[in-house]
Amino acid sequence: MNEKEKYQFETKAIHAGYESKHHFDSLAPPIYQTSTFTFSSLEQGANRFSGAEDGYVYSRLSNPTITILEERMAQLEEGEAALAFGSGMAAVSAVLIGLTKAGDHILCSKGVYGCTFGLLEMLEEKYQIRHSFSNLETEEEILAAIRKDTACIYIETPINPTMTLVDLELVTSIAKQKGIPVVVDNTFSTPYLQQPLKLGCDLVIHSATKFIGGHGDVVAGIVVGNEEVISVLRKTTQKDIGGILSPFDAWLLLRGLKTLAVRMDRHCENAEYIAKQLSLHPKVKAVYYPGDKKSTAYSLMQKQMKKGGGLLSFEVKGGYEETVKVVNQLKLISIAVSLGDAETLIQHPASMTHAVVPEEARKEMGISNELLRLSVGLEAWEDIMRDLQQALDSI
Repeated sequence: MNEKEKYQFETKAIHAGYESKHHFDSLAPPIYQTSTFTFSSLEQGANRFSGAEDGYVYSRLSNPTITILEERMAQLEEGEAALAFGSGMAAVSAVLIGLTKAGDHILCSKGVYGCTFGLLEMLEEKYQIRHSFSNLETEEEILAAIRKDTACIYIETPINPTMTLVDLELVTSIAKQKGIPVVVDNTFSTPYLQQPLKLGCDLVIHSATKFIGGHGDVVAGIVVGNEEVISVLRKTTQKDIGGILSPFDAWLLLRGLKTLAVRMDRHCENAEYIAKQLSLHPKVKAVYYPGDKKSTAYSLMQKQMKKGGGLLSFEVKGGYEETVKVVNQLKLISIAVSLGDAETLIQHPASMTHAVVPEEARKEMGISNELLRLSVGLEAWEDIMRDLQQALDSI
């Protein structure tokens, strides 16, 4: 371990993976905006292609700016290596395709992002890679859900958009007995709040578009794991499918990471206030937030997360029409499907992010027509709540 790997999270988020002396003493990491790299000789080119010599060849394979990002994310997640992609779904696709073959089975947490659900359906339809969902709450339930052909366990925690938590240590303890890798979508928590690899999981995925970037101006994905698995993904599903990240977008993510800890503290603080106030509002049927001390998931949150996170969901009393009216009445809060931005965003999962999921499956996941997901931003929490209050008061 080098000296910088001993630093605290906040320090590594600013310094990990970068030595200015190797980049003409530039304080900020340079953007190596190039598609290809030159060789001093044919022999050097051949050696780099064969792997006999380290160095850059072509930016679809690797790029210095992206390498800095990958090394920084690996350290923040306490992993050996990382791989950057052009979107969160490129990362999800590369991992699930890389870990499976025709006839395999993927066991999933009971609730996944809508596009992940769509990918799972496509893998089943085209390649007979089947999937099933489980609450994964008890050892008996997990063992009953695992099949002989289960190739991996795919988990969101907190689950999008119900905010349900999955006990990662419980799942991984059973998965290791069966030799099954565990993959965790850690987008909602970021490595600042939760580090699944330290809890025994094998791969961590981020839609870096969200909290990692933090400013709503980049689309990207990250996978972190051990060196062997990441190397295989780099040489196969990323190289051959080509869902790569651009150097400029990697630079934006590096800039976003510098303030990740500070931003997450504020996101969490605001979300705690909003969740508490919403739970007291007469027009709110239920609030779902892992940081709610009254929640049955609170003890699990304390066990595997630093704080409750910057997202919450709530159900509006009445029906779909009342829910629509609340959303359309908002003035400060933006209607948008992303999350983790400085701005507070709200969306309607049943008709937006999870619209691809059939209605019956949505109901099983706990996604009602009255459910709204709120990504709590960095504004003054009083202003956010005032906007929600006037919108709810309108019904």
